[in-house]
Amino acid sequence: MDPGQYFEELQGTEDDDGVGVTSWVSVCPRGLWKVQKKRTHKGNQQTVFNSGDGASCSSRYYPRLGSLCQVQVQLQANMDETESLGSEKGNEKLSVQPDQSVTEVTEAKATAFPRCQDSVLQVPLGDWTTLRLGEGQCDITEACVEGMRVGEKCEILISPVGPDVSVPRASEENLPFSATVELRAFTPGQESWQMPPGEKWQWVKSHKGRGGVRFRSGDVWGAADSYSRALKLLITLHVHVREEEKKGEEQDTEEQRDPDADDKTQQLPSANEFKTSKAELHSNLSLCQLKLNQPERAKASAAKATQLEPGGTKAWYRMGQACQMLNELEEARQAFRKLLELQPESPAALKALKDIARREKERNAQLGLRLSKMFS
Repeated sequence: MDPGQYFEELQGTEDDDGVGVTSWVSVCPRGLWKVQKKRTHKGNQQTVFNSGDGASCSSRYYPRLGSLCQVQVQLQANMDETESLGSEKGNEKLSVQPDQSVTEVTEAKATAFPRCQDSVLQVPLGDWTTLRLGEGQCDITEACVEGMRVGEKCEILISPVGPDVSVPRASEENLPFSATVELRAFTPGQESWQMPPGEKWQWVKSHKGRGGVRFRSGDVWGAADSYSRALKLLITLHVHVREEEKKGEEQDTEEQRDPDADDKTQQLPSANEFKTSKAELHSNLSLCQLKLNQPERAKASAAKATQLEPGGTKAWYRMGQACQMLNELEEARQAFRKLLELQPESPAALKALKDIARREKERNAQLGLRLSKMFS
């Protein structure tokens, strides 16, 4: 399953107390987890006005992409023990401005902590932690914070999706388990469609690099999530890249060229770089999906990669692997033969073709045996 397709909010449900409950599925290194969120304490409820610049002023009251958010996450069972500790930390980096609509985190940087294979919540429990929204460091917490106001607190109930999820941490052994998330402050951010194209391209490269690091560390779910985030942002750059390419074709001489255009263009990928990056992301996502035993999705991702870059050997190999897993042996053979055209004497392709021939021979033998029994 593609993690990028799992953030589907289910609005309109209520619990027994009539409080609105939001549900979705989030990604962590251990797999997919269902999250049910209930607001337990309202935050600042300032009136929202239209800013007049085409964007809703509501973005000033909620964290957006790139916002630095100071949050505290606590397991429900440990709240009494950690409440006093968490409330005393982080004051030196906060500047509360009552006359402004956003409480800002000043002189703050995102808290550095690694992704852990044995944790669902990912963040240090009980401490005030500063997250940069959109990086996917801890999917559950970020998803909660996106719709919260300053001072708001919510309770979340977390349960695994699928039977293969295990949580070795003692504090999270009893499933499902409950936790609280509180938003103390955040810096302004932007919706993805508000971001300058150059800044969006930097996010794409950052997600792609982060995906590689996660995959090499064994965090396959996290890697797939990073590649999905990069693809979603990259797709929105297509129009900008095409416009820059068209302008470059029209400006044949240096005299006709805007001196500021070069700096702007350098912030964006060329058309070829855009296509190559998109193909690589689809190919990398296909590899993750193979590792996660999602052959149909892996095949679809590999197909997109080969359409963008027909000479991409890795994508053809992953296409063949996915077809093998789906028992689509003829399509697998075609993919591996294409790989041999691009990379003659490829050991992986030759081995795969021998395996396909063996499987077909076994299948034909079994079919012949069944037919002989029918007519004997």
